[in-house]
Amino acid sequence: MSGLVVVGVDGSASGLAAVEAAAREARWRGAGLRLVHAFIWPAMHVPLGPSPLGPPEGGLRNMVERLLAEGEARAMTLAPEVHVSRAVVTGEPLTVLEAQSRTAELVVVGSRGMGGFVGLMVGSTAVHLAAHGRCPVLVVRGQGEGTGPIVVGVDGSSAAAGAVDFAFAEAALRGVDIVALHAWTTWNAPMPPPQDEAMPYANEPQALKVRQEALMSEVLAGHQERYPGVRVKREVVQGGTRETLIKASGTAQLLVVGARGRGGFAGLLLGSVSQALLHHAHCPVAVVRSSGESP
Repeated sequence: MSGLVVVGVDGSASGLAAVEAAAREARWRGAGLRLVHAFIWPAMHVPLGPSPLGPPEGGLRNMVERLLAEGEARAMTLAPEVHVSRAVVTGEPLTVLEAQSRTAELVVVGSRGMGGFVGLMVGSTAVHLAAHGRCPVLVVRGQGEGTGPIVVGVDGSSAAAGAVDFAFAEAALRGVDIVALHAWTTWNAPMPPPQDEAMPYANEPQALKVRQEALMSEVLAGHQERYPGVRVKREVVQGGTRETLIKASGTAQLLVVGARGRGGFAGLLLGSVSQALLHHAHCPVAVVRSSGESP
């Protein structure tokens, strides 16, 4: 743990909501908070200072400093005990925040920033970071700070193991319950081994459901011993993963998923379920890449 929460600041309403969420995360962790603005204009060779004919407080550089000052003031209102620093980094947001994620324990961004296209429900920066970030990425969307549980998607894949670890640690920090949710269908659930090898396709009618419940127990094993103060509700649901998790997000304060789950195509850094949740969840979404996934 680096003891640093990074938040992207761009002056948008979504970006300010991200600052508030990041300040709370830093307070819970006892971590520092870094406000980062990706300053793309120097690379485009445009004037950064005030115009000779304009007010001395004008210009792009001063505008950025005002954005960061506003973000810092908002953070200090919510978490006055947190050490806040600012950084203006030349480059475009995707590259800048990905680099920042290498030394952070969490990166927080808004679901849509300045310059977002009308009609898009989540910006390209959020999706890119969820796929490429070197630490967990929290995308602030939906209802903001809620009062429900943390919902974590469980599918038994190694990629989702990090999401379960993150969810338990986060629940302990927030002092809230977890809903561990596993959705399965006959198409995405692996068949249990046959009870009779002479009849390799024969299983009891409930064998598939029983196997999914056992999978949930396997995934959660050891976590409640490590986090005895966290209460966990287990839900094994027959149904589509995306639809089930989106519905569950309606009463959650945070939804946690792995970047890629079981059945993901090799080479894809962000699975279809994770992308769907970034676009449609009703609460903030944390996407956690496993340590074995390539950047």
